[in-house]
Amino acid sequence: MKKYKIGYRTIKTAVGATIAIAIASYFNLDFASSAAILTILCIQTTKRKSVHAVYTRLVASFIGMAFAYLLFESFAYNPIVLGIMILLFIPTIVSINVSAGFISSVVIIMHIYSEANFTLELFLNELTLMAIGFGTGLAVNMYMGDYQKDLERYIDELETIYRSIFSEIVKYLRNGDTSWDGKELIEAENLLNRAKSLAFKDVENHLTRKQNEFYLYFDMRERQFEIIERVLPKITTLPVMVQQAELVADFMEDLAENVHSGNTAKRFREKLEIVKKEFAKMPSPETHEKFLAMASLYQFIEEMDEYLVIKQSYKGIKKKGRKKAITEEL
Repeated sequence: MKKYKIGYRTIKTAVGATIAIAIASYFNLDFASSAAILTILCIQTTKRKSVHAVYTRLVASFIGMAFAYLLFESFAYNPIVLGIMILLFIPTIVSINVSAGFISSVVIIMHIYSEANFTLELFLNELTLMAIGFGTGLAVNMYMGDYQKDLERYIDELETIYRSIFSEIVKYLRNGDTSWDGKELIEAENLLNRAKSLAFKDVENHLTRKQNEFYLYFDMRERQFEIIERVLPKITTLPVMVQQAELVADFMEDLAENVHSGNTAKRFREKLEIVKKEFAKMPSPETHEKFLAMASLYQFIEEMDEYLVIKQSYKGIKKKGRKKAITEEL
């Protein structure tokens, strides 16, 4: 059995349904319990989705009432007419992209069908039910949990993983250590997926914001991770060790120690330029294996320059309790 858990959405659904029925009953509305159904249908995972849910359900419900009035009043209140109406109704709401409102509109349509008499009183009753149901759903869904602490925790975890990966590269370049199992790569990929998903949810919870600083941060880290994955085979399959390997190891060690706030990508790009110059001063390769090793190392530092370029172009974000921005991270 899965662990029993009550989340925010479950609580909001229960509270919203209770409030909707209580309000509808207070006003002595017919089909008062349907207000709870309409509320439940509007409880979504984010604020933007909730607003869109209310929009689609309102539009679909009004169209449904129009179809019900035209067909039921023109012909008859019987199952055959109901079936024909649904055949016409569904393609209509699909064509205007409000098909998500089908269930809520059917609730309203069935009220009209069961009453078998479309009156002004019934019309006002259904309008009030929609106002209470959709309004309550929208109101309770305006409260969303704060994801910032979780996102900041993901940032810290990801930086730790990056430092670990760079440290493993240093071990290999200095000692030829091939014992690393690469588990950090899998951890980084999984963490990036979770972090971007949560950051996107945070975007959806801000009605006037189209992008999120955390999402941009993890997108930047993902592009850096693609470079890391691409260059690892070049650096961990050297045919022989050459002098230049120690030079690159020193740079990577420095980089590994500074994947945190307070060290700019610009400064490390300048250091990388020094590495390239030192690289050029070293003796030419004597064997084919050394030539291949040097070529791989040079490709590696070129890729790491691109890694830093990606970070340098990133504007950065501020984390709670910190005065410095992540824009100064590597």
